[in-house]
Amino acid sequence: MSKPAILQIVPSLNTGGAERTTIDIAEALTAAGFAALVASEGGRMETELTAKGGELIRLPMDEKLPHKLIANARRLQNLIGERDVKLVHARSRAPAWSALWAARSAGVPFVTTYHGIYNAANPLKRFYNSVMKRGDAVIANSEWTAAHIKHEYKTLPKRLVVIPRGIDLSRFDLAGVPPSKIAELRVRWGASENDFIATLPGRLTRWKGQTLLIDAAAELANKNLPHKLLVVFAGDAQGRDAYEAELTKLIAKTGLADIARIVGHVDDMATAYAASDVVVSASTEPEAFGRVAAEASAMGRPIIAADHGGARETVLNNVSGALFEPGNTSALANAIERLMKAPAETLASMGRAGRMHIVNNYSLERMCSETLALYRELIAR
Repeated sequence: MSKPAILQIVPSLNTGGAERTTIDIAEALTAAGFAALVASEGGRMETELTAKGGELIRLPMDEKLPHKLIANARRLQNLIGERDVKLVHARSRAPAWSALWAARSAGVPFVTTYHGIYNAANPLKRFYNSVMKRGDAVIANSEWTAAHIKHEYKTLPKRLVVIPRGIDLSRFDLAGVPPSKIAELRVRWGASENDFIATLPGRLTRWKGQTLLIDAAAELANKNLPHKLLVVFAGDAQGRDAYEAELTKLIAKTGLADIARIVGHVDDMATAYAASDVVVSASTEPEAFGRVAAEASAMGRPIIAADHGGARETVLNNVSGALFEPGNTSALANAIERLMKAPAETLASMGRAGRMHIVNNYSLERMCSETLALYRELIAR
């Protein structure tokens, strides 16, 4: 007898919060006795999905043209019938339109998650975004995201539930990273023992704030600092080669070629956080949750984050890190300087406070149990 299935839908499985959450929930579903199906184009994380018990249904879920959305809806409707799918969960706008049509046609519950804020510059874009509030339940990944949804739409979702992003506290635990691995990575990044590493993780895209950090580092270059600053950008361009070239040119122009590194995609982010003295999240637009801040805090590292979006919940200002005015180069530079000059015990204390905050509020177990409880409730209805 086949297992009842839950179908999650995400455009690709390369990197990002939506993709990571998809795999985490797939693992929890498998443990709970469900078949964990994921409709997606696939990507570098598909092997991990399979290892965690999920099953990739390879479909072109990143399509946006109307006739292709209709074709995808038909494929999904067939899949729902063939695999005894009890609930459909969409995690992105374009495939959510196909998923909505398929779920309604098949008579199964439809759930969405707001992994981003989905800005709307005009009524047409607002309508396109509105598919994410049409679920039988809509999950917001932070209190800030829930407030944004309420502000954005006159008609609210049938049911709005806040389930914050969960962090794997066994994976992101400083105690689990050997000091030798940390030292090896710092050497690979070209750091000496006394260098102060500020790492900005994230794909290379303008709104993540890489240019802001470069400008802040240039502002600090002529200051009398207790350590040499080393800036590390951990993330790949994902096709934005022109922007990566622009960053390389800006690094050279500001005279930072000896202290700034673009190291590409990093598989072992736990070690990357551990090798850093502080972690920077400089996004110029609000992040709905901000996985970097939570993961870095779980690793016991102070976090410097732009004061907007989900970071206001995951970062305790002046306790687990520092919040700075979004887009303000000098404010970011000042925050880095302040932590560079802080005693080692102050940084360690910030790290401990950050870890405790994530343990108490943002565990992976909590996210999975609350999500599966919601699934069961909707299926039972």
